[in-house]
Parts: sequence; C-alpha cells; structure tokens
Amino acid sequence: MPTEANRDKAARAATTDKAGKAAATGAGTARPAPASPLTERQEARRRRILRACAQLAGRGGFDAVQMREVAESSQVALGTLYRYFPSKIHLLVATMQDQLETLHGTLRKKPPAGDTPAERVAETLMRAFRALQREPHLADAMVRALTFADRSVSPEVDQVSRQTTMIILDAMELTDPTPEQLSAVRVIEHTWHSTLITWLSGRASIAQVKIDIETVCRLMDLTAADGHR
Repeated sequence: MPTEANRDKAARAATTDKAGKAAATGAGTARPAPASPLTERQEARRRRILRACAQLAGRGGFDAVQMREVAESSQVALGTLYRYFPSKIHLLVATMQDQLETLHGTLRKKPPAGDTPAERVAETLMRAFRALQREPHLADAMVRALTFADRSVSPEVDQVSRQTTMIILDAMELTDPTPEQLSAVRVIEHTWHSTLITWLSGRASIAQVKIDIETVCRLMDLTAADGHR
C-alpha cells in the first residue's frame, strides 16, 4: 500500500479552488484555466477539510497533518480528500491561503490607522504576524509547506501570493498600483515570508521582526512618491 510520502511525491497536478478576487502578478506568466466553481455542498466539504487540517496542524505542527486523519476528522472519504488536495503540501498551502483570507476580512473591518502607506502596511503585516504567533504550530506547518512546494503546487502558492498582495494593497489604500509599486509589494512579501521563517526557527525575536518589516515597508513611501510625480 503506498505511503502518504509516496502519494505526495506522485502528485503531479494541483486542483485549483474557486477563483478569488484578481490581483496583479508578474507579467508574462502563463496561468491555467480556472476550475469550475464549486457547488455549495462541495464548498462546505472543502471548508471542513481546511478546518480539520488547521486543527491538526495547530495541535502538532507539520508532522501531525496526516491525510487519513484529515479525512476522518472532516468526515470525507480518503479518495475524496485526494481529489480536492493531491498531497498534504497542497492542503497546507491552501490552508495558509484560507487563513490569510480570514485575516483579510478582519483587517477590512478594522483597517490600519497609520498616516503613511509604509506605516499602514507595517501595522497590517505585524497584525498578521501576531495572528500567526498565536498558533505557532499551525504557522510552522503552513510555512514549511510553502517552502517545500514544487511546481505542482503553483496554483495554491499563487493564491497565497495574490491574497498577500491584496492585503498589502488594501493597507496602502491603492487600487491601481504602478509596476514599481507592485515590485515593492513583492519585495515586502519576500521579507515577510523570510521573517516568519527566521522567527519560527528561533533565529529572530519579535522586536527584530518588527524592525525588518518596518524597514522594508518604507519602500511603499518611496514608490508612492514616485507615483505622484
């Protein structure tokens, strides 16, 4: 009987979820055609799977997420789970996108209060960081999955990137970003991801994370100034 690790290695194609709100990404990148929208029943099943994954990861981290246990906890057949998510890497990256989407909803209800784009983006990302800090095992599992993801997980990784981009652009109060601003957003995303990794590995304190995020977010003020010339 194939092990879960073998299933993960054998996965060659990612399932795409319902298309979210469009956000600008790198030009010239080929995108697969979006999958058909899920039915209400399928979406409810998918949400149960994501909740079960988050609960298992929250209790025991990356290694605690076993596909058979996720299937049992979410009350779906194991084969059905693999049709939604071909591997646990796909599942954990999709869980990260789902967590970011929930965070985005919270941020929209209570937007950041900074006077400049840099201050608002820094406040937003630190709030996101603190939300992940409350669930360190879950955060570690999701970040590890994102780090391990190969090309087969590109649709899910792209969704995480788009969701992060939308969070940052909302904090900037920007709806029509310039190419320079989008480039700055990508650098900020990379820095945020890196600070998560260094914090989770015990190589950075919260104070150091805050300094790094505030420093890179100053790019927003520079690109905003360029955009108004």
